[in-house]
Amino acid sequence: MRHTRLLPRPLQLAVLAVLLLLVLGPVSYMLFASVSSDLAVASGAYLPTSVDLGAYRRIWSTVDLGTGLLNSVLVAGVVATASAFVSVGSAYVLVRFAFRGRVAILRALLALQSVPGTLLLLPVFVLFASASTAIGVQVIGTRWALALTYLTFALPFSTWVMVTYLRGLPPELDEAARIDGASSWRILTRIIVPLSWPGLIVSGIFAFLLGWNDVLFASVMTDPDTRTAAVALQVFGATQEGGAIPVYGQMMAAALVCAAPVVVLYLVFQRYLVGGLTAGGVK
Repeated sequence: MRHTRLLPRPLQLAVLAVLLLLVLGPVSYMLFASVSSDLAVASGAYLPTSVDLGAYRRIWSTVDLGTGLLNSVLVAGVVATASAFVSVGSAYVLVRFAFRGRVAILRALLALQSVPGTLLLLPVFVLFASASTAIGVQVIGTRWALALTYLTFALPFSTWVMVTYLRGLPPELDEAARIDGASSWRILTRIIVPLSWPGLIVSGIFAFLLGWNDVLFASVMTDPDTRTAAVALQVFGATQEGGAIPVYGQMMAAALVCAAPVVVLYLVFQRYLVGGLTAGGVK
């Protein structure tokens, strides 16, 4: 099969070089600044005159990065796992069963994506504060409350991702299982879920990034013991404003450390992101 090139080879290489420069330029500056002196970074130097890894040692005490990373991993991990597996069950019902209101639910899920998070910040906070007063249990400032908040935004998108993915699975797989006497729950757990790992990974990674990168809700719904890494970075950056020379090296080092888990996550699961496990499922 002949492949037609959209662009000539030299132009392709030029476009790729520009894209790499746009992506790797800021990352390389952060890396060099994290091993340079604060005075050199403040003077505008790009390449370090000497390599100093002290910033990577000091951030664990000055930024309190360890607690923030632990909270981020716990909250984002719970959100990713719950969002992926709840969404596959919801999508299975919406795709495989016909009932009144199914289209309305799908449209409502899509409409929820257009609501800005800033508009929901105050209602969510008031709701949780009222629930705390009603049940007599601390809600604001807990990790589970933050995870529940993120689920309200992650589930609609994850469900849509899984709906799109399950529509590509042949219904003959369900029919063959039902002929053998399998129930809907058995079909979901033994057939749909094993064949849906690429979709589950995509929805899970989206939910993980939502919980990992958020600052707005995390800054309101947490206290100093439960704040996430993103909030810890924000607080650390705010404390450096107005100083003589901010600790640029520590800020860049902390940002790189916080970005590393997301990069590792993508590298580990990239084959699921680009692969399809259902090829050849039905001849």
